[in-house]
Amino acid sequence: MAIRSLVIWCALLAVAVANGGFREAVLIPRVGNQAGHAVSTMLLCAGIFVLTYFAVPWIRPATPRQAVAVGLAWLVLTLAFEFGFGHYLRRRPWQELLVDYNVLKGRIWVLVLLTTALAPLVTGRVRGLFGPHSAP
Repeated sequence: MAIRSLVIWCALLAVAVANGGFREAVLIPRVGNQAGHAVSTMLLCAGIFVLTYFAVPWIRPATPRQAVAVGLAWLVLTLAFEFGFGHYLRRRPWQELLVDYNVLKGRIWVLVLLTTALAPLVTGRVRGLFGPHSAP
């Protein structure tokens, strides 16, 4: 299950990179920075759910607890990639990286993180993988 989860996280990473390219090339020039980021965030959340919906039977979490573990692992990998790649490889300052986390300024990137963490559990339940009385 761990290797399959990692493979799907890599696919999610590819979706996120493509989404970022679409945001920068198409959305922001047409609708502006704030709206472009918001639309991009919602598109990425949808992409995460769609990919996870199709992938979760292949990952095969046997219990809701395992699905939660997959989602939390994806969350940790996402944060490690975002901050590791952004700060250490692209040399972006911490202040710039943290801008997307400021909900009070209209940034809703935290929805992507929440979606990433919850997608395996939610889609596993929707797909009926866990049985009717399984606890998280």
